[in-house]
Amino acid sequence: MSDTTTPIVSSISATNRNMMTGQINHFGKYVKLNVGNHLFLTSFDTLTKEDTMFKAMFSGRMEVVQDSEGWVLIDRDGKHFNLILNYLRDGTINLPECTQALNELLHEAKFYCIESLIELVEQQLRTRSRKNAGDTDACCKVIMLTSAKELPNIVTTVRKPIVKLAINRHNNKYSYTASSDEMLMKNIELFDKLSIRLHNRILFIKDVTGSEEICCWSFYGNGQKIAEVCCTSIVYATERKQNKVEFFEARIYEETLNILLYENRNASVDEIIRATTPRFASAALTDDDLDEERSVTTSTASTATASTTTTTAAAAATNRSARKR
Repeated sequence: MSDTTTPIVSSISATNRNMMTGQINHFGKYVKLNVGNHLFLTSFDTLTKEDTMFKAMFSGRMEVVQDSEGWVLIDRDGKHFNLILNYLRDGTINLPECTQALNELLHEAKFYCIESLIELVEQQLRTRSRKNAGDTDACCKVIMLTSAKELPNIVTTVRKPIVKLAINRHNNKYSYTASSDEMLMKNIELFDKLSIRLHNRILFIKDVTGSEEICCWSFYGNGQKIAEVCCTSIVYATERKQNKVEFFEARIYEETLNILLYENRNASVDEIIRATTPRFASAALTDDDLDEERSVTTSTASTATASTTTTTAAAAATNRSARKR
């Protein structure tokens, strides 16, 4: 016969629950909770303060199971129950830094039907998700160019500045250098980053038509190509040629910022160049101003000619007078 005694677990009937509830509520006594072998002692008022599963348990709506020592048994992991209990006590909580722990706490809050805590944890998860995304809108549209015939139509019809990245890793005419794959990925990552941040102001196009260019950036404004950054070159290794892909991050950023100058511009490229080039600064006049300037120049030239003629005639008269004397 074994000396081990099995703990007696009793189920409280609805009548006894009502009696117990009345006694605990009347005397303000405490409730002993055994949550996954984690023991907690709290007051009846704390557990019934909000409309949760605990209020249902101690109001007779749910069956309550106790052991021989009077501990109320709850078949859940008690890892986060201390946080839940503290929240029920004063309405505040120190949320865990770990996202996994935060999700675990959310599951427990849903089990105990604590709506206010569920909303608080879900809001914190959304905030952290936005923070991890860099506080940017992680959704944008990028045009995938599959035919070379599509590009001219897009360039001439779209009013936004355009940034196009041509990618063709399958151009295997020559082998690639050891760092080429890493540099190619950095170019693609920068394209994705710029498209997320600037998609409201710039149209981004990814060219996968299979052109000869392995990695090349093109920048368009007002229907014309403004700049180009080619990131590939051929290097001569020992007895063979190799394709080399580079990552010109600073220049790509510079050209992207420059292309924003063509945002919402109605003037043609020639007019923009004339307006921004120093040697054309004086030429930035209207047609009326130019006509007036020509008239002034012509009048000045005529006056100068007339003065020259008068001076010549006076000199001739003086010579004739000298001869007569």
